[in-house]
Order: sequence, then C-alpha cells, then structure tokens
Amino acid sequence: MRILVLSASVGAGHLRAAEAVELALKQTLPNATVRNVDVLEMTNRLFKRLYGQFYLDLVNKAPHALGYFYDMLDQPVSPKRRRDAFRLYLEKLNLKTFVKFLKAEPWDLVINTHFLPAEIIASLRTKKEIDLPHVTATTDFETHRLWVNQPCDRYFTATEEGALYLRHWGVPASDVFVTGIPIHPVFAMPKDRKECIKKHGLAEDRPIVLQLSGGFGVGPIEKIFTGVLSVERPIQLVAITGRNEKLKDQLAKIKPPERHKVKVMGFTKEIDELMQAADLVVSKPGGLTTSEVLARGAVMVIVNPIPGQESRNSDYLLESGAAIKANNIATLGFKLNALLQDAPRLEALRANVRRIGKPRAAFDVVAKALEIVRRG
Repeated sequence: MRILVLSASVGAGHLRAAEAVELALKQTLPNATVRNVDVLEMTNRLFKRLYGQFYLDLVNKAPHALGYFYDMLDQPVSPKRRRDAFRLYLEKLNLKTFVKFLKAEPWDLVINTHFLPAEIIASLRTKKEIDLPHVTATTDFETHRLWVNQPCDRYFTATEEGALYLRHWGVPASDVFVTGIPIHPVFAMPKDRKECIKKHGLAEDRPIVLQLSGGFGVGPIEKIFTGVLSVERPIQLVAITGRNEKLKDQLAKIKPPERHKVKVMGFTKEIDELMQAADLVVSKPGGLTTSEVLARGAVMVIVNPIPGQESRNSDYLLESGAAIKANNIATLGFKLNALLQDAPRLEALRANVRRIGKPRAAFDVVAKALEIVRRG
C-alpha cells in the first residue's frame, strides 16, 4: 500500500500533525510505503514566502490583521465573486510541480493536515484529472470554511462542534468523524510522572510550571517568564525556548527570586516528559500544543492567543473547564498563585483535562482513513 501524507509549512502545527500521522501509519502498517510531503517545498521561493512566511509575519507583527483575514475567509462566497476561484488559480499555477507529482506516481490514499493540498486534490478530482481518495485532518478545536474541499472522502475533527460546523458548510454527516487532533504517538504511551521529574532533575517539593515558546521562540517570552516568576508560591519553572538560542541565553541571565527554582532549555524531543511532569503549562493555545498538553493531563494557562483559530481554541478550553486565561502579563503571577493555592479547583480542571484529552488521535485518524482503502 502506498500512502501520501500532505501538509504545508504555515506555522509548525500542520507539519507536526503530518509527522504524527506518518508515524502512526508506520506503526499500523509497517510494510506500507508512506511519504510525508510539505507541498510548499514543491513551489517557487516567492510563493513559499508569501504563503508560509506571510502567516508568521502576521502572527508576530499584526496578529489582529490575521484575525480579520481569518473571519473574512470564514464567510459564504457569492457566486458572483471570484475570490476563491482566483486564489485556487494562483495556487495551482505556483504548485505545478506538486500537481505533476500527484499525477506521476500511484497512491492508494492521501491524508491532508492542511487545506492547501486538499483544495488542489479536490479541484483535480472535480475536473476528472485524477481519481485519488483523500481525507483531511483538521488541526484546531473549531473548523473553518477553508477546510471544506469537496470532493473529500472523510474529514477528521477535534470536537463535535467542529464536526457540526463542517456539516453546516455542506459536508455529509457520514463523512465527518470526531477523532481529536493527531499528535505524536509518544503521547499515547503512559509515563510515570515521578520518573519524568527525576530524569529531568526537577524539584519534587513544589508545583512544576512549564513555559512554552513555540518551535521558534517568538513573542513576548521574556515578559511572560518574568510574569511567571512573580508568583508568590515557590515553584519549579521550566522554560523551553525552542530553536531560539538567543532567547535561551537571555532567560538564563535573568536572576529569579530565591524562592523559585528555574531551568531554561532549548529545543527538546522530550517535551512529552516535561508535560507529564508539569502541573501547569503556560502557553499560547495552538491546536497541536494544546492537544499534547491535554494528552499529558496538565492544566493550561493561556497567554497571548492569536486572534482567529487560537482565540477559538481558547474559548473551547475555557468552556470545557480545562484551562485558565491570563489576559495580561501584569496579573499572570497573581492568577497562577490563586490557582496553585486552590487544590479543589486545580483538581477539577485536571479532571476536565482528562475528559477531553485524546492521546490516540493519530491512530484513530489512521484507522478511519484506512477503512476507505480496505472497503474499496
């Protein structure tokens, strides 16, 4: 069996979801041929810059503009308006190499973790240029019109609300499955919290707070770091700076109050163990990161959600009683302290985290996707 996993490097989450699906496929079908492709690697430098880097530029410099575009594109398009058709034309024009690749090799199934390749495949199928079964796994807790690209054999969503919204846009109910967001298979493996604490040299006599900075370590990370350190109760703070070595050095130079213990780390492949050790995780609510935190049973403290998908992820977590949110850094320490002093509230939040976490989502996506091939 030959299976293609497609994504686009628009932020890190879609690629991480693709990796999760790829690894779950290899564990499920060890003899299958599985190829994981970032479609933006099959285009020109200008289009890759505009499509991928433009998103990161908006995140860092104009997040409210990103929220505006997110909401604008989540509206019905009048038949008289040619915005979607023109966008698809530009995408196919700049992804000719990808289209040739799809047509040149035989594939039994495609699993998309971004809507760009799904849109291209749906268009080619509509025009009878290819006959390739494909499915789409969404990567946030709500869905969006851009994820709907018919014909598509199945859609996988994080929540019932996300599934309902896809049906609102015309996707048949029989084609939508609530699986959770696909995350690395390691999160499906139980790990002992005390062993994780000991392995990473963390203090056992106080709450452990994990601060995440994303893969690239961008945003007001230093201010958040200082805000966390203002908490009155003694804590063990673990700050992850991703691939940003300059940020790692900056945080390491900050002298914490004597009551706290601090560990600053760069990029790590053992984030699942640190999440297992943590009582609280301070982070932006990206779909993949949030799903990983939920899978490890930690309570999230939401900071700086990007308007659009992350603000909606934040809404879901708060409505589910699985997180708290700090609206500004000035009150972050106060909110952390209040929660850590309220054991019943913290345990109630943990119970809700366990209720909505889906550590085996990648395997569930794979199992449901493979039904298409096996029944055919």
